[in-house]
Parts: sequence; C-alpha cells; structure tokens
Amino acid sequence: MAHDHAPAHTSRKRLLAAITIIGTVFIAEVIGGIISGSLALLADAGHMLSDLIGLIIALSAMILATRPATAKATYGYRRTEVFGALINGLILCGVSVFITIEAIKRLTDPGEAEILPIPMLIVAIVGLGANVAAMLLLRSGAKTSINMRGAYLEVFGDMLGSVAVIVAAIIILFTQWAPADAIVSLAIAAFIIPRAFLLLRDVWRVLNESTPTEMSVEEVRVHIAKTEGVVEVHDVHLWSITSGEHVFTAHVVVEDAVFDRGDAGKMLDHLSDCLHDHFDVEHSTFQLEPVRHAEHEREVHV
Repeated sequence: MAHDHAPAHTSRKRLLAAITIIGTVFIAEVIGGIISGSLALLADAGHMLSDLIGLIIALSAMILATRPATAKATYGYRRTEVFGALINGLILCGVSVFITIEAIKRLTDPGEAEILPIPMLIVAIVGLGANVAAMLLLRSGAKTSINMRGAYLEVFGDMLGSVAVIVAAIIILFTQWAPADAIVSLAIAAFIIPRAFLLLRDVWRVLNESTPTEMSVEEVRVHIAKTEGVVEVHDVHLWSITSGEHVFTAHVVVEDAVFDRGDAGKMLDHLSDCLHDHFDVEHSTFQLEPVRHAEHEREVHV
C-alpha cells in the first residue's frame, strides 16, 4: 500500500487557515477570561496557545521537510516534523502543570475573585466553534503525519476543553457555585496529560529508531525467507525516518546458484519490490551473502 504524499501543499494551506482561526480565538479567550474572571477560560486559552505554537511549529516543520536530501543530510529533513511533535508534547506538559497549580490555588484560596458566567459562556461557545472548524481542516492530514496528528490532538483537546468551560459557565450561571470553574480547569489538565504522553511516546519510538508499532520484524523476516533461493535472513533493522516512512536493512543468505546464474540483481529487485508492496517500506537495503560467507559472519543483531 503506497503512501499518499501528494496533498502536502493542501496540508500547509489547512495549517495556515487553522493558525488564523486558533490565533483569533486565543486572543478572544484571553480577553474573555480576564473580563469574566474565569480560570477555566484562561486555562483553555493557555491550551489554545500551545495549539497555536504547535501549529506554527508544524507548518515550519512541514516546509523544512520538503527540502531535498544533501551529502550532509542524506535522508533530507523529513524528520523535522518529529522534532516539531516533540516540542508540541513538551508544551502540552507545561500547560497542564500550570493549569493544575493555578486550579489548586483557586480551590484552596478562593479569595474574592468574581466570575461572570455570561461572558465566559459566550467566549467558550465561540471557542468551541473555532476548534471544530480547525479539527475539520486538520483531520485528513492527521492520518498520515505524526506532526499533523499532534496538532489535531491538541485542537481536539481544546474542543473538549471548550465544552467543559461551557458546562462550568452554565453551572455558575444557575447556581453561583464558583468552584466549578477550578474543577473544570483540573479536568482540562487531566485530559491533556495522557495525550501529551502518547504523543511523546510516538516521538520517542521514531527518534529511538524502534520498530514501527504496526510492523513486525519477524513477520517481514519470514516473508523474505519464503522467497525462492533465500536460505536465511539476519542482521535485520526496521525503523522509521518519520511517520509513515519506513526503512529496512538486512543480510540475506542466498543459495550459491543465485550468484552462479548472475541473478543477484534480480533477487535485489524482487526483495525491494516485495518490501514496498507488502509492507509499505520506501527504503530497503539488502546485503546478499553466499552460504559460505554467512557461516563465519559474526552476529551482533537480530
């Protein structure tokens, strides 16, 4: 199954549109939070700020990723989007810690802060609409790019945050129970933390050059071993340059007859096509070895 890298330009346009939407609503939420005195609204604005920064990083990473490979960057700059996702995850962690500290302060020392639920409700509804619009813009790209997925998850979290703020505003409007604002703030922080963890986990897997979660080294090895003329497959490495772009290398022991017939080139073509068609591997490198060489090769890998 081949990758669909064609809509890169469309993704950039959608990111730019999402940046415009989120940036406008972020300013509205900050102003609304100050006017209404709502910590939940300011917390949602802080989360939206992380979204805004994350989207800008995502756009920058996407532009850098289109630069061609060079002698010093042999795979190009496609891994830039992974570093963008890393920064996104760290921002989410920082925002969640800040929200938690401020909410606990509000609960333990409520003071004389007055919360105006009507401005809080109006701004939260506007924020909800903006988040839904941004999600629709980013949804398709989130399926193929870890960077776009990070941006999409942030906006999705903001959408739920806006819903929570709306609920808190309604509670305060009808009951005057101010702690609802701080409790919703803690709920927003609790939602952010696992999302940040999952994003950072995926980033770590790519940077650590771990086997992609959707693939199995043993499955690929067995598939190659079934090829006519192949005796054994060892020294296998399978990792990702960035999300969806897999790299595979292996030593393949083949029958001596393959070399005697001069079919080594055909074998390499077959194995490369096999990896591309069955496992969606864009870059594969094989070292073909005769049986007599493999018998004395020092094994240090899978």
